[in-house]
Amino acid sequence: MANLDESRRMHFKNKGRCPEEMRRRRNEVSIELRKARKDDQLSKKRNIFAEELFSDDEVSPCEQASPSTMVSPQDIIEAIQSGDRLKLLHAVRSARKILSREKNPPIDKMINAGLVPVLVQLLEIQSEDDGDIQFEAAWALTNIASGNSEQTKTVIEAGAIPKFATLLSSPFSHIVEQAVWALGNIAGDGPEARDLVLAQGVMKYLLRLIEPEPLCAISYLRNIVWTISNLCRNKKPPPDFTAVRPCIPYLSRLLYYNDNDVLADACWAFSYLTDGTNEKIQAVVDQNIVPKLVELLGHQASTIVTPALRVIGNIVTGNDEQTDAVIQASALPQLKVLLHSTRPALVKEAAWAISNITAGTSSQIQTVIDANLLPDIIQVLEKGDFKSQREAAWAVANFTSGCTAYQLFNFLNLGLITPFCAVLNSRDWKTICVVLDGIFNMLQLSEKVGEHHNVALAIEDCGGLDKIEELQNHPKDQIYNKAYHIVESYFSDGKEDGTVVPESTSDDKFMFTAPDSASGTFSF
Repeated sequence: MANLDESRRMHFKNKGRCPEEMRRRRNEVSIELRKARKDDQLSKKRNIFAEELFSDDEVSPCEQASPSTMVSPQDIIEAIQSGDRLKLLHAVRSARKILSREKNPPIDKMINAGLVPVLVQLLEIQSEDDGDIQFEAAWALTNIASGNSEQTKTVIEAGAIPKFATLLSSPFSHIVEQAVWALGNIAGDGPEARDLVLAQGVMKYLLRLIEPEPLCAISYLRNIVWTISNLCRNKKPPPDFTAVRPCIPYLSRLLYYNDNDVLADACWAFSYLTDGTNEKIQAVVDQNIVPKLVELLGHQASTIVTPALRVIGNIVTGNDEQTDAVIQASALPQLKVLLHSTRPALVKEAAWAISNITAGTSSQIQTVIDANLLPDIIQVLEKGDFKSQREAAWAVANFTSGCTAYQLFNFLNLGLITPFCAVLNSRDWKTICVVLDGIFNMLQLSEKVGEHHNVALAIEDCGGLDKIEELQNHPKDQIYNKAYHIVESYFSDGKEDGTVVPESTSDDKFMFTAPDSASGTFSF
């Protein structure tokens, strides 16, 4: 019994749960959200939009000779190495144009021809007259780094990162912007590449570009914020917090910037920064931006709502004070709206955030009741997709773990038992475990006030007992043990009193009332 109770407590925040288990819970949801939002934010992007800004009317000799054919990588390399600066400029520009094609750029052909080290060398040219060469080389490398990990790796191994870091101090703004873009693509490749970029100290240069206020063009600012976001991104391992923490006040100011792309990437950066320890969460909460993040939950653009919701969800996985900061910022009414979103991913995320609030104190649970969220949770159990139902089941199980008897009866009286027991039909064994935990919590708490017979009868009447008994044959030991313990404790011979029948209303709801002062128990 003691082992079962300990195992059960490990499913809930602030109920004897170890930090590692809490992080696992967050990781699972975070991975699913990343899969759901792959169209909302790209970790890499090619520069195919600035052609009009930096094009010229000149055409390379190769293009003049054969306008209908593609210039070969070898022709480009030979022209670059010819020693003729005009040919060099035309060649590197040709390489950039080829790599900027919208569809199927021949990145591998360029790599295999040995172009990457040649382009990296061109980043070192210091003469003001050669600013265009640096720019074209940086642009071409940016697009190579936008490819897959192997393609990005060739740019890294050619020594491009420190050279791009140096270009952040270039007197030419268009070269600086292209270096920012290239570093963003490299950092977006994964934790190892991200850490190599951070090791060059680029964060301080990026922050200088938007200090004290961003005065650059909007496209420039978007690239800076996107790159900062990629430097905060990825976990396993996460970035060194001391290296990324300086960006927090800058990103906080950008939450008030009137541009959807800037807002979205700033929110994604915060979602990565809060996806960790309570210390990291507190560093963001201390900026007093929780009310602004809650406000963004009502934004018209889902590309902003999604990461803002992720930040709020991360914060409420923290301690009670951090959860209170979200509640006091009036997040619950916004979460209520999101539970009715037409986007299943938002419904799931909102339910997940609520589940971490119901895992808190009884006073925090009461705020969920006062916000009239219980009927919405039941609706998600009844009509949500599988992932949303699972998060709603967590919300119920966490609720039953920390609520008072009167709060539980409030929930049950809304018709919770039938849809909650229906989730026992789930194909996901972990979800079944969560529901069984919730049912056990209901029975255990109602037993303390002498009403478990009536709760047990309600579970039996809706077919829940049949499902629980059947789960005693489940191949997973965790499910078998939980189901067996519930049946033996509350449904075996001699445990039930058939003479106890709950009073019901015309719609078959229980009449739970406040405890009688004399007996201290609830009556039906």
